Amino acid sequence: MKNFLLLVLTLLTLKATSQDTLLVEKPVDPILSKLTIFHDKISNLNLDISTLKLDDINWKKITKFATIYGAVNGGNSLSDVDVYSVTNGLQTQTVETPYDYSVILGVRKISRMGYEPKEAFKTGQENSFSDAATVGKVSGFEYLFEVSYVRQEGENYSNQHHFLRYIDDTYILKGEYLEDGFADIKYFETSQRYRHQVKDLSKLDFLPEALRGGKFSFNIGAAQRLSEPYGYNPLEEWQLSNGNLHYTFLAIQEGYTMNFDGQGGVEYFDPSGNSVATSTEIWEGVVIPTVLSDYTEKKRNELKNTIQHSLIIGFDYYYYSKKLWLHSWGNLMPWHYDAGDEFSYHKYNNDEQWYDYSGGLIFGYKYSKNLGVFVEGKYNKYWNREWHDFSLGVNYIIF
Repeated sequence: MKNFLLLVLTLLTLKATSQDTLLVEKPVDPILSKLTIFHDKISNLNLDISTLKLDDINWKKITKFATIYGAVNGGNSLSDVDVYSVTNGLQTQTVETPYDYSVILGVRKISRMGYEPKEAFKTGQENSFSDAATVGKVSGFEYLFEVSYVRQEGENYSNQHHFLRYIDDTYILKGEYLEDGFADIKYFETSQRYRHQVKDLSKLDFLPEALRGGKFSFNIGAAQRLSEPYGYNPLEEWQLSNGNLHYTFLAIQEGYTMNFDGQGGVEYFDPSGNSVATSTEIWEGVVIPTVLSDYTEKKRNELKNTIQHSLIIGFDYYYYSKKLWLHSWGNLMPWHYDAGDEFSYHKYNNDEQWYDYSGGLIFGYKYSKNLGVFVEGKYNKYWNREWHDFSLGVNYIIF
């Protein structure tokens, strides 16, 4: 990828400098000038890790102002539910849901945005929407490593979010790993982008005059994502032309058996020989959904991860004052390379391109010392997966 970027940028540079033999003065194109600087910086990067020595790393600078945190949070979950049955007289069964909890460990070095409150302690439950932004408050090296184990309404999830990013005036380098058990999404992503900062916002008519004092930049580059082949449907091979499913044959393949008593009765057994149903109604309504869920998860886990190369375009805007603040960012992947793999997402999208995108918005405004409003949120759509968070409200302080 580095060689490809160097080739493109070199061609752009050669195309421009080939005109130097003409004795005609031309104004310097600011975009081309930035591209040349970007080209020089990328070409001078040393990517040979074998030359890296631990003694050469300035660990004090890397760890300065970083925060290591760990927390255990808990609370009651759903209240107990009484389930009644009159099959063999009145019977009562109490369904209990264990308490919710989360165990979180992490280390982070991310500059606090102006609108973010200064916390005495980190609990790991803060909604740091700005962590998803492409560009941080300052240039340089920032990182986040966080692992959490969560039980919510009786369901267990493991989550991870790690990223390293380096922000320069003319380029952005980032590597990120995300595993969100609640949203059922897991991938590793790297990106290399050229960044162009718009110095003068006075000509951006779509911005209110109060916001023209902010910082705005846009970026373009390449992204690579490693993940399971999302879009793959393991049940497709078992579907009939009318949309029905050979679920009984699938269950038999998975080790389930059935015993007919010759009088119209039937009993179903799981692969371990345990009786799981004594009627077709229970078999179809209770057991089969579990069989399909287990089969789908097993087939997905058997597949190797696939890599997706994409074009990525984005922007970032930041403005802060004590009365008004706005932070917004967005990323769009409008084109993806089709390697022709068996599990390429193109095959699940009628061999056509698709749009993957993400974005966020953080807005706050204080009408007076007493009254203020805020809106915060982020949204992601990759392949056929969506996950998002938002928060909005009003604050009124009584003096």
